Amino acid sequence: MAELRADARRNRDLLLEAARQLIVERGGMPPLEDIAQRAGVGIGTLYRRFPDREDLMIGISAHTMRRVVEIAQTAWDEEPDGWSALSRFVRRCIELRMGVLGTTVDPVLHAKIRHDPEVIEARGRLVELLALMVEGAQTAGVMRGDVGPGDIGMLINVHIHQAADIPAALVDVVPGRLVGLMLDGLRARPGTPLPGRAISGADLEAQ
Repeated sequence: MAELRADARRNRDLLLEAARQLIVERGGMPPLEDIAQRAGVGIGTLYRRFPDREDLMIGISAHTMRRVVEIAQTAWDEEPDGWSALSRFVRRCIELRMGVLGTTVDPVLHAKIRHDPEVIEARGRLVELLALMVEGAQTAGVMRGDVGPGDIGMLINVHIHQAADIPAALVDVVPGRLVGLMLDGLRARPGTPLPGRAISGADLEAQ
Protein backbone atom coordinates (compact mmCIF):
# COMPACT_ATOMS: atom_id res chain seq x y z
CA MET A 1 0.00 0.00 0.00
CA ALA A 2 1.37 3.42 -0.99
CA GLU A 3 2.34 5.78 1.81
CA LEU A 4 -0.56 8.08 2.68
CA ARG A 5 -0.42 11.73 3.66
CA ALA A 6 -1.02 12.38 7.35
CA ASP A 7 -4.58 13.65 6.80
CA ALA A 8 -5.44 10.76 4.47
CA ARG A 9 -4.03 8.25 6.96
CA ARG A 10 -6.03 9.88 9.75
CA ASN A 11 -9.25 9.65 7.73
CA ARG A 12 -8.52 6.02 6.88
CA ASP A 13 -7.98 5.14 10.54
CA LEU A 14 -11.16 7.00 11.53
CA LEU A 15 -13.18 5.06 8.96
CA LEU A 16 -11.75 1.70 10.00
CA GLU A 17 -12.31 2.30 13.70
CA ALA A 18 -15.84 3.57 13.05
CA ALA A 19 -16.61 0.46 11.01
CA ARG A 20 -15.16 -1.82 13.70
CA GLN A 21 -17.21 -0.15 16.41
CA LEU A 22 -20.43 -0.38 14.41
CA ILE A 23 -19.86 -4.07 13.64
CA VAL A 24 -19.41 -4.72 17.36
CA GLU A 25 -22.53 -2.75 18.23
CA ARG A 26 -24.80 -4.18 15.53
CA GLY A 27 -23.39 -7.64 14.94
CA GLY A 28 -22.96 -7.20 11.19
CA MET A 29 -21.67 -4.93 8.47
CA PRO A 30 -23.41 -1.53 8.73
CA PRO A 31 -24.42 0.70 5.79
CA LEU A 32 -21.45 2.60 4.40
CA GLU A 33 -23.21 5.90 5.05
CA ASP A 34 -23.34 5.07 8.77
CA ILE A 35 -19.61 4.35 8.80
CA ALA A 36 -18.80 7.68 7.17
CA GLN A 37 -21.11 9.52 9.56
CA ARG A 38 -19.57 7.86 12.63
CA ALA A 39 -16.08 8.70 11.34
CA GLY A 40 -17.06 12.31 10.66
CA VAL A 41 -16.08 12.23 6.98
CA GLY A 42 -17.97 12.36 3.71
CA ILE A 43 -19.11 9.22 1.93
CA GLY A 44 -16.84 10.17 -0.97
CA THR A 45 -13.82 9.86 1.30
CA LEU A 46 -14.86 6.33 2.21
CA TYR A 47 -15.22 5.29 -1.43
CA ARG A 48 -11.85 6.80 -2.33
CA ARG A 49 -10.12 4.85 0.42
CA PHE A 50 -12.13 1.63 -0.04
CA PRO A 51 -13.58 1.14 -3.54
CA ASP A 52 -15.62 -1.93 -2.51
CA ARG A 53 -16.77 -3.78 0.60
CA GLU A 54 -14.09 -6.43 0.28
CA ASP A 55 -11.34 -3.81 0.47
CA LEU A 56 -13.09 -2.33 3.48
CA MET A 57 -13.41 -5.66 5.30
CA ILE A 58 -9.75 -6.47 4.73
CA GLY A 59 -8.85 -3.00 5.99
CA ILE A 60 -11.00 -3.42 9.11
CA SER A 61 -9.36 -6.77 9.82
CA ALA A 62 -5.84 -5.36 9.54
CA HIS A 63 -6.85 -2.38 11.69
CA THR A 64 -8.34 -4.67 14.34
CA MET A 65 -5.22 -6.83 14.42
CA ARG A 66 -3.05 -3.75 14.87
CA ARG A 67 -5.27 -2.63 17.76
CA VAL A 68 -4.93 -6.05 19.39
CA VAL A 69 -1.15 -5.88 19.05
CA GLU A 70 -1.16 -2.41 20.63
CA ILE A 71 -3.16 -3.76 23.58
CA ALA A 72 -0.75 -6.67 23.99
CA GLN A 73 2.35 -4.48 23.67
CA THR A 74 1.04 -1.96 26.20
CA ALA A 75 0.22 -4.73 28.67
CA TRP A 76 3.66 -6.30 28.22
CA ASP A 77 5.45 -2.95 28.60
CA GLU A 78 3.50 -1.68 31.61
CA GLU A 79 2.75 -4.75 33.74
CA PRO A 80 5.37 -6.17 36.14
CA ASP A 81 5.15 -9.81 35.06
CA GLY A 82 3.83 -12.19 32.43
CA TRP A 83 0.67 -13.19 34.29
CA SER A 84 -0.37 -9.60 34.98
CA ALA A 85 0.26 -8.68 31.35
CA LEU A 86 -1.70 -11.68 30.09
CA SER A 87 -4.64 -11.00 32.42
CA ARG A 88 -4.77 -7.35 31.37
CA PHE A 89 -4.56 -8.27 27.69
CA VAL A 90 -7.36 -10.84 27.91
CA ARG A 91 -9.68 -8.55 29.86
CA ARG A 92 -9.09 -5.62 27.52
CA CYS A 93 -9.64 -7.63 24.33
CA ILE A 94 -12.90 -9.03 25.63
CA GLU A 95 -14.02 -5.65 26.93
CA LEU A 96 -13.50 -4.13 23.46
CA ARG A 97 -14.68 -7.32 21.70
CA MET A 98 -11.54 -7.30 19.57
CA GLY A 99 -12.10 -10.15 17.17
CA VAL A 100 -15.85 -10.02 16.64
CA LEU A 101 -15.27 -9.28 12.94
CA GLY A 102 -14.52 -12.96 12.37
CA THR A 103 -18.22 -13.76 12.71
CA THR A 104 -19.22 -11.44 9.86
CA VAL A 105 -17.13 -12.69 6.92
CA ASP A 106 -17.58 -15.61 4.53
CA PRO A 107 -14.89 -18.31 4.13
CA VAL A 108 -13.57 -16.93 0.82
CA LEU A 109 -13.05 -13.45 2.23
CA HIS A 110 -11.65 -14.92 5.44
CA ALA A 111 -8.94 -16.63 3.37
CA LYS A 112 -8.05 -13.32 1.68
CA ILE A 113 -7.87 -11.60 5.06
CA ARG A 114 -5.56 -14.32 6.42
CA HIS A 115 -3.10 -13.71 3.58
CA ASP A 116 -3.16 -9.91 3.73
CA PRO A 117 0.43 -8.72 4.41
CA GLU A 118 -0.62 -6.30 7.16
CA VAL A 119 -2.66 -8.99 8.90
CA ILE A 120 0.21 -11.48 8.65
CA GLU A 121 2.67 -8.98 10.14
CA ALA A 122 0.38 -8.04 13.03
CA ARG A 123 -0.57 -11.65 13.75
CA GLY A 124 3.09 -12.63 13.92
CA ARG A 125 3.85 -9.90 16.43
CA LEU A 126 0.81 -10.85 18.50
CA VAL A 127 1.96 -14.46 18.68
CA GLU A 128 5.40 -13.29 19.83
CA LEU A 129 3.90 -11.19 22.62
CA LEU A 130 1.52 -13.94 23.74
CA ALA A 131 4.44 -16.37 23.86
CA LEU A 132 6.40 -13.97 26.07
CA MET A 133 3.45 -13.56 28.45
CA VAL A 134 2.72 -17.29 28.66
CA GLU A 135 6.39 -18.20 29.12
CA GLY A 136 6.81 -15.57 31.82
CA ALA A 137 3.71 -16.70 33.71
CA GLN A 138 4.64 -20.38 33.46
CA THR A 139 8.26 -19.79 34.47
CA ALA A 140 7.03 -17.93 37.55
CA GLY A 141 4.84 -20.90 38.43
CA VAL A 142 1.65 -18.85 38.23
CA MET A 143 0.17 -20.39 35.09
CA ARG A 144 -0.46 -24.05 34.33
CA GLY A 145 2.15 -25.57 32.07
CA ASP A 146 -0.07 -27.47 29.64
CA VAL A 147 -1.34 -24.46 27.66
CA GLY A 148 0.26 -22.46 24.86
CA PRO A 149 -0.18 -19.04 23.25
CA GLY A 150 -2.69 -20.48 20.81
CA ASP A 151 -4.92 -21.62 23.66
CA ILE A 152 -5.17 -18.01 24.83
CA GLY A 153 -6.11 -16.75 21.38
CA MET A 154 -8.75 -19.45 20.97
CA LEU A 155 -10.25 -18.77 24.40
CA ILE A 156 -10.59 -15.07 23.61
CA ASN A 157 -12.21 -15.77 20.24
CA VAL A 158 -14.69 -18.26 21.66
CA HIS A 159 -15.63 -15.87 24.45
CA ILE A 160 -16.15 -12.94 22.08
CA HIS A 161 -18.13 -14.92 19.51
CA GLN A 162 -20.52 -16.24 22.15
CA ALA A 163 -21.14 -12.81 23.66
CA ALA A 164 -24.11 -12.22 21.36
CA ASP A 165 -25.98 -15.04 23.14
CA ILE A 166 -25.83 -13.36 26.56
CA PRO A 167 -29.29 -12.09 27.64
CA ALA A 168 -29.54 -8.30 27.57
CA ALA A 169 -30.37 -8.17 31.27
CA LEU A 170 -27.06 -9.87 32.11
CA VAL A 171 -24.75 -8.29 29.54
CA ASP A 172 -23.12 -6.03 32.15
CA VAL A 173 -22.50 -8.92 34.54
CA VAL A 174 -21.75 -12.12 32.64
CA PRO A 175 -18.64 -11.15 30.59
CA GLY A 176 -16.61 -10.13 33.63
CA ARG A 177 -17.56 -13.29 35.51
CA LEU A 178 -16.68 -15.52 32.57
CA VAL A 179 -13.32 -13.81 32.12
CA GLY A 180 -12.62 -14.35 35.82
CA LEU A 181 -13.47 -18.03 35.50
CA MET A 182 -11.36 -18.35 32.36
CA LEU A 183 -8.30 -16.74 33.93
CA ASP A 184 -8.73 -18.76 37.11
CA GLY A 185 -8.74 -21.93 35.02
CA LEU A 186 -5.35 -20.94 33.58
CA ARG A 187 -3.69 -20.70 36.99
CA ALA A 188 -1.22 -23.34 38.11
CA ARG A 189 -2.76 -25.73 40.62
CA PRO A 190 -3.59 -29.42 40.87
CA GLY A 191 -6.42 -30.01 38.44
CA THR A 192 -7.68 -32.06 35.54
CA PRO A 193 -5.05 -32.42 32.79
CA LEU A 194 -6.14 -31.01 29.45
CA PRO A 195 -6.66 -33.49 26.60
CA GLY A 196 -4.29 -33.41 23.64
CA ARG A 197 -1.40 -31.02 23.24
CA ALA A 198 -1.05 -27.32 23.93
CA ILE A 199 -2.10 -25.06 21.05
CA SER A 200 1.03 -23.27 19.89
CA GLY A 201 1.67 -19.89 18.39
CA ALA A 202 2.21 -21.59 15.03
CA ASP A 203 -1.27 -23.10 15.29
CA LEU A 204 -2.69 -19.64 15.93
CA GLU A 205 -0.87 -18.12 12.95
CA ALA A 206 -2.27 -20.84 10.70
CA GLN A 207 -5.88 -19.88 11.45
